Amino acid sequence: MNFDVVVIGSGPGGYICAIRCAQLGLKVAIIERYKSLGGTCLNVGCIPSKAWLDSSEKFFELNHTFKDHGITSDAIKLDFKKMSSRVQDVVKQTSSGVDYLMKKNKITVFSGHGSFVDANTVKVEGEKTETMTAKNIVIATGSKPSTLPGVTIDKERIITSTEALKLPELPKRLVVIGGGVIGLEMSSVFSRLGSVVTVVEYASNIIPTMDLSLGSELMKVMKKEGVKFLCDHAVKSVVRNKNTVKVVADDKASGKPIEIEADYCLVAVGRRPFTDKLNLASAKVEMDERGRIKTNDHLQTNIAHIYAIGDVVKGAMLAHKAEEEGVVVAELIAGQKPHINYNLIPGVVYTWPEVAGVGQTEEQLKAAGIAFKSGSYPFKALGRARASNENYGFVKVLAHKETDEVLGIHMIGPRCADIIGEAVLAMEYRASAEDIARTSHAHPTYSEALKEAALAATGNRALNI
Repeated sequence: MNFDVVVIGSGPGGYICAIRCAQLGLKVAIIERYKSLGGTCLNVGCIPSKAWLDSSEKFFELNHTFKDHGITSDAIKLDFKKMSSRVQDVVKQTSSGVDYLMKKNKITVFSGHGSFVDANTVKVEGEKTETMTAKNIVIATGSKPSTLPGVTIDKERIITSTEALKLPELPKRLVVIGGGVIGLEMSSVFSRLGSVVTVVEYASNIIPTMDLSLGSELMKVMKKEGVKFLCDHAVKSVVRNKNTVKVVADDKASGKPIEIEADYCLVAVGRRPFTDKLNLASAKVEMDERGRIKTNDHLQTNIAHIYAIGDVVKGAMLAHKAEEEGVVVAELIAGQKPHINYNLIPGVVYTWPEVAGVGQTEEQLKAAGIAFKSGSYPFKALGRARASNENYGFVKVLAHKETDEVLGIHMIGPRCADIIGEAVLAMEYRASAEDIARTSHAHPTYSEALKEAALAATGNRALNI
């Protein structure tokens, strides 16, 4: 079998790349080793975690905040198995949608493990073994959870996010190692549902890759919801004893160890490229010292007709970043000249309040010696936020001190995952803070906080504060 393009991996990067290739008139095949299309994101990542977050948020609000709206109930019960079943239904529906898109775009789907025979030939080992040749090959195999030295994942009590999304019971006590996006989202889910959650983070603050003010605000909110934080702690060991685990961590300041016992320990210390058994050596594809596939600015490997996208290459491990790269590769193969601006890939944490940011952080601007001005606006000052009982969070706009060009926008509050899209669009067009400040925003809305923060950045002109 011969194809113009063979894509290995059907996650957001892979299936979007395949669709765009098909739209451009190319003969396309996609290979997926698991039963369901959609990769980690759709099956054991973005989609199920958001379903859990939504369900747990409703349960928490019914128990704690609905009374403020005059809504009370004396018989609130949690059906954990029903909640879990709903999550799996959402996953199934979403994966089925990808199946439909493959058929609609006449993309040939191969089920099984894909690997290189040579630089032009790919083998698929599934119910039967098949080989195919391709003019272009795209590696989009994603990533898998990392662990710490000396910590063994048993997938029962010492688990990753994959197992956390399908636990058979609600933990009474949960230790989460890692205060990044995955760790915080899972902490939020289980804390809302009633688990006693302790987050152990090596850095001095949570979500350390984002603007530091966001992590400080999020920690404040999550602490009020009952989550315990141990920042500046280094995990030394995680030991299972039948149905419990014991985590030992050293306080980096004092050097003294602390022991935490729990029913489960979730290891959420990041992810690593998933290139296992791809047989890259047979294709002579080079990798870097961190196990990522080396690519140039066009996402080509050292073998020009072999590309790599998403979590297997450098950059943020984000589904939407992989999607953009998939489109870029498809259009390059078709002879077009697309581009991607990695500075404008937004980051989002889907806790409540939601956290989002794009562009340079305040810390990065200071480190680079770039003169900037800052404007912030609290959500609690908005009529829309007060009407919805949203009392936390803010929007921060960072603009160049001389040119007023927006350099970064960071926010924590209600619906920030959606509001950040406006920030990305403004920065894509190299908007100034004044441009955003003079753009009419519907009233009353949460997005008014962005306008007000932009006004604040242009000389303390915020109007509704």
